[in-house]
Amino acid sequence: MTSVIADAHILMSMTYASRANPDVSAKDFHEILKQAQINNAANGITGMLTFNKDYFLQTVEGPRAQINRLLYSLIADQRHHDLQIIETRELNHRAWAEWSMNYASPTEKNTAIYLKYSTTVDFNPYLLSAASAHDLMNALSDQQD
Repeated sequence: MTSVIADAHILMSMTYASRANPDVSAKDFHEILKQAQINNAANGITGMLTFNKDYFLQTVEGPRAQINRLLYSLIADQRHHDLQIIETRELNHRAWAEWSMNYASPTEKNTAIYLKYSTTVDFNPYLLSAASAHDLMNALSDQQD
């Protein structure tokens, strides 16, 4: 228990991309988002998620131990595959402290933001650098404020 208490003050961020399984419906996705908001709030995790029909891109932030536990559950989740960590880093403060999980979907209104940070016309988070993924999530978040 001592290690968990010692880690509690170490705040970290993790950004990952994954591919949605073809059988994940819009209804499934809304359930995923709702459950993430509940679980994250209970575990002191905040973050930002974007999803199109093919890909998830998510940045989560919170205590190191909780982020590690979340990573294990994400890897085991059968609703997506090919999880790749884009970046992890320690934080001095949270970027999305007010959201257990903010969400932005690609829309006509934010198309320019996706294009600015993407290397292709179609959104593919696997092709983003850590800096581009970070900037994309911040730009999407700023648009929602």
